[in-house]
This record gives sequence, structure tokens and C-alpha cells, in this order.
Amino acid sequence: MNYQLRTPQSEDAEALANIRVQAMRPSLEAIGRFDEDRARRRILVTFDPTATREILVNEERVGFFVVRRLPDHFYLDHLYIAPAHQGAGLGSAVLRELIHEARVAGKPMRLGALKFSPSNNFYVSHGFRLEREEEWDNYYVSPYSEA
Repeated sequence: MNYQLRTPQSEDAEALANIRVQAMRPSLEAIGRFDEDRARRRILVTFDPTATREILVNEERVGFFVVRRLPDHFYLDHLYIAPAHQGAGLGSAVLRELIHEARVAGKPMRLGALKFSPSNNFYVSHGFRLEREEEWDNYYVSPYSEA
């Protein structure tokens, strides 16, 4: 899968919020918790271009991720692929690259996923293991964790 990564500018935040809303809508609707404004605010309030990378295919923005590099682990705060580009292996290619970066740094990667979302199967299929469950989310750790 050919893709490029690019650091977004502050003016890109709204476009990234749109991708998040598109990607999350089916899972949130399935559990009766879709609120477009809340989904959009989650990105806009915490937007940090230094931790964010846009995913481009043929110069088209098709997704993004946010990795927070913390002292003891990397936290994959967001990974979204626009629905029209899902299912072609792009998310897997990006996730494998991120897992590799964490492994090279000698740190585990952690993340949260909405319960009952297909993303849970996606992360488990890449070797993540469940660390804990909360009311709406499951939390995972990367397969290379020593923790």
C-alpha cells in the first residue's frame, strides 16, 4: 500500500474532524451515542499538529493518526481512515509502521477503542492485547510490550 505521511497545519483540524466523524459514525450510531458535535470537538479541542500525521494516497487526505510519545509508552490516541478507503490494507500498513516505531524506541504502544466497534478486532488482529475495560472503551497494549 503506497501512502505518504504529512504533518498537518492548524487550518487542517476541521478536515481531520470530518474524517473522524465519518469513520466513527457507524460505531457510535450502533450503540446510540452518535453526537456529531461531540465527535468533532474531541479532535478540535485536543488538536496538536506535532503529534498528528495526515495519511495521503495520491496527494489526497484519506486519514490521520495521533501518537503521543510519553515517557514510558506511545499512546495511539486516534487512527482514522475515511470510509471510502477502508478495507484496502491502508490502516494495517500504517499501524504496522507505528508498532515498529514504538518497538525501535523500546516502548509499548497503548490505545483505546470504542466497545463493540470493529476497530477492536482490527487491533487484536495486529497482536494488541486487552489491558482493561471501561464503560464505553477497551484499552489495549501492543504486542511488543514488556509491561
